[in-house]
Amino acid sequence: MGVTAPKTLDAPVDPPRIFGPAYRTATFGILLVATLIAFEGMSVGVVMPQVSKDLHAETLYGISFSAFLIASLFANVVSGLWSDRRGYTMPFLVGVLLFVAGMGLAGAAVSKEMFIVARAVQGLGAGTTIVALFVMIARVYPAEVRPRVFAGLSAAWVVPAMVGPAIAGFVGDRFGWEWVFYGIIPLVVPALVMLVPALNRKPTEEATPSTGPRARPGLMALAATCAAAGAGALLYGIQEHTIVSAVIGVAGLAALGYGLYRLLPPHALRFGRGLPTTVMMRGLFSAAFFGVNAYIPLALQEVKDFDATTAGIALTTGALGWSTGSYLQSRRDAPPHRRIRLGAFCVMIGVLLTMLSVLPGVTGWVAVPAWIVAGFGMGIGMTTVSVTALKQSPLNEQGANSAALSVTDMLGSALTIGVGGALVNMIGHAPSQIATGFIVISCLMAAIALAATLLSVRTAT
Repeated sequence: MGVTAPKTLDAPVDPPRIFGPAYRTATFGILLVATLIAFEGMSVGVVMPQVSKDLHAETLYGISFSAFLIASLFANVVSGLWSDRRGYTMPFLVGVLLFVAGMGLAGAAVSKEMFIVARAVQGLGAGTTIVALFVMIARVYPAEVRPRVFAGLSAAWVVPAMVGPAIAGFVGDRFGWEWVFYGIIPLVVPALVMLVPALNRKPTEEATPSTGPRARPGLMALAATCAAAGAGALLYGIQEHTIVSAVIGVAGLAALGYGLYRLLPPHALRFGRGLPTTVMMRGLFSAAFFGVNAYIPLALQEVKDFDATTAGIALTTGALGWSTGSYLQSRRDAPPHRRIRLGAFCVMIGVLLTMLSVLPGVTGWVAVPAWIVAGFGMGIGMTTVSVTALKQSPLNEQGANSAALSVTDMLGSALTIGVGGALVNMIGHAPSQIATGFIVISCLMAAIALAATLLSVRTAT
């Protein structure tokens, strides 16, 4: 009997490498933009107490974050529709340019109103960019390497996390908070230069247009408008304490409910098994983590007398934990729902430990190891949610479901940060009162993380 030559299918398969020749340009382009957005995320929170004082607006703290996130929510949907129908290139570029324009406007702000508008423009840019980024990952990279790409996205936060808060605090203390915003703008030039060839790359798979209800531009634009306007009205109702504001808040809740019903996968609001719960889990993670993260610099500066540079260290450690968790999830074979459950549990523990940092007789440095734990949970949980959602999505719905992920992400953050701001304003701005408000906020966010822990099993199909 003759010996047959080995078949091609029997030959060892060399798994794709995200920094290999085939994907190197796309990977560097994606990571550069992620780094740009990361610098903003890690820097702005550190100087917000200074911004609030200089613009004579103590209520600005929560509203400015919410304006960013609500605008992002609207942009998520537009970018998802745009990416599904026309590709991700133009949404990506338009998003980056809007984001940079918002940074310039924020640096030039001389009033509370102007600063809020600037934050909304930044949010439009970030929301558009993030969804296009997710679609790019889904279309350019094969499924088996996507976890590594998302791990790379988290790793792109490491350098900004290590130096961003400290630089922001130093610049804010020495030159003024305006230069924290202006200083990010030049970073877009090398990013766009790197992205030009990456954005011209042909997708590995071509999607056929979706025919479902979430593919109708008019209906989705209306739903996005209702969700964004509803969230804004709801937060206004929470911030103010009048009969009129209460009515506006109730109307906002109704509009938000209608918008989410149209924007999210069927049965998401009932935490249906599989993709619906996976999408909702993104919002629960963001709500629990960022609802506390936004107020750590305020608590440490006002309660423990940290300066802006030192207060930023807690945020730095959280991002480092996030990157570590994201890397480890890409190397583990445990079922996704178990990784999501572990991530939610770590966020809950980290939030509860961080609460101790404002107690009398306890050093504020407790926030450092505590936020490492919370960040580690986010790295495991959020990255697994993103990978799982793309895996559970049909090719022609990757844009819509990426948008849905970002909608729940932004909405979860916006609502809990807005509620936190309302609590701080209601309880008071004296150091002891801020400590009390931070404890209340932490308890509420820990409850949300507990809910995510219990519901994680429903992400399994």
